[in-house]
Amino acid sequence: MKRFRKLGFALGALSLLALGACGNATSNDAELVVALTGDPVRLDPHRANDAVSATAINSIFERLIRQDEKGGLHPWLATEWMRIDDRTYEFTIRQDVVFHNGEPMTVEDVVFSLRRSATSSVTAPITGGLDPEAIVVMDESTVRVGTFEPFVPLLSHLAHTAGNIVPQALVESDEEAFGQNPVGTGAFKFESWQPGERIQLVRFDDYYDGPVALERLAFRPITESTNRLIELETGQVHIALDVSPTDLGRIDSADGIELLRNTNLRINYLGFNTQMAPFDDARIRQAINYAIDQDVIIDGIMEGAATRALGPFSSEVWGYNENLTGYDFNLERARELMAEAGFEDGFETTIYVDTDITRQNIATVLHNQLLAIGIRAQIVPLEWATFLEATSSGNHAMFILGWTSVTFDADYSLFPLFHSQQFGASGNRAFYSNPDVDRLLEAARGELDPTARQAYYNEVQDIIVDDAPWAFLFVGESLIGASSSVNGFTPNPTAIHNFNYVTLD
Repeated sequence: MKRFRKLGFALGALSLLALGACGNATSNDAELVVALTGDPVRLDPHRANDAVSATAINSIFERLIRQDEKGGLHPWLATEWMRIDDRTYEFTIRQDVVFHNGEPMTVEDVVFSLRRSATSSVTAPITGGLDPEAIVVMDESTVRVGTFEPFVPLLSHLAHTAGNIVPQALVESDEEAFGQNPVGTGAFKFESWQPGERIQLVRFDDYYDGPVALERLAFRPITESTNRLIELETGQVHIALDVSPTDLGRIDSADGIELLRNTNLRINYLGFNTQMAPFDDARIRQAINYAIDQDVIIDGIMEGAATRALGPFSSEVWGYNENLTGYDFNLERARELMAEAGFEDGFETTIYVDTDITRQNIATVLHNQLLAIGIRAQIVPLEWATFLEATSSGNHAMFILGWTSVTFDADYSLFPLFHSQQFGASGNRAFYSNPDVDRLLEAARGELDPTARQAYYNEVQDIIVDDAPWAFLFVGESLIGASSSVNGFTPNPTAIHNFNYVTLD
């Protein structure tokens, strides 16, 4: 009989247990092949911040702190840490770690990496609260990390991909080359990258916790969900990430394949360029929210593997406003708002979307639903890297995208996406600006009282829902196809998975 596994946040026991003993005494001289939804932008952890890149990056690099499937924080390259004051932590750094090139990891590498991350335009939304001048070596095993202002979610941000540690000497010698030939401290080391074809990693036998079981780990970018599934069915890949909901029945009826399904932390949305007419008028944005029937998308495209989004992030993330009501489907109200804004006959526009088939299907539904209020939206499909560049440039009108709150904290769910200093590639592709939102987000970052901090986030979410820089669509589930020969793999709700503990029958 086919096995079907739905994994909630409580079912991360395998990975949590493995945190205490990373090495695997049993060798499994095999290659695990994982199908990605696209090609990474870069393999430099401080110059890429998309889920596709992060999946490969996090198999090569490591951070001071590890975050489990529930958001819990655990020692990793740091053995312990201590809070000195509201702006300062001290970290004790492991002394038995070597990079893949055989060089020992030092406290100087840690300081260099965190300073580099804090000043990178790509990762600054996560680590930009760090004060580079306050990141210093205390002794050969201790690093002090300071922030400009009190920054409550610091530890969870250091557990993000942006906190990965890189070798200072290699990066400084040739930064561009490093992004194509990365060197980290992880259980797998980089071997080769054929863009559009394959990223090949091999087991790092000098890993400080002992070599992992798998000998090789490969990532294959396969943009079409159906093709990822075909490759899984024929045994060419072992794990297929982001399976299309339309293929759920096909997986359930296939022999030798399992469906791994769990709630994730990704909000899916239709974004508006709020600096471009007519989307600079909140009434237009609100009208579109009212014109969208979320249930048609959830039932017809997501096959029920999603829940309605009432605001800008998942209810599983700390800081969620439990009183949000969102937008009901109300064409009459949508038409009223269009008329008030002077567009009772509608207008022509575009929806940018990447090559993901699910998002393209969503775009088709949105195209049809918006016709009811006179909006004639041409769908523009783009390759992933081109899509990211286009939506960060500010020349787009509408776009479909998702954001995963990988830190489990409202700061990462809101600050990069809605603060006016984060326009473009930093996260705010809606180019949304509201001084009240900026002020509240800045205050919440430094508020030590959880109740007061929650109140700030409640107010921010109320304002954002009313301003509607997005049409809030749904919070999805991770849908992953896996060969029955795969053991020890637990999907992560952040959609950035760990393959260290996988074995193959």
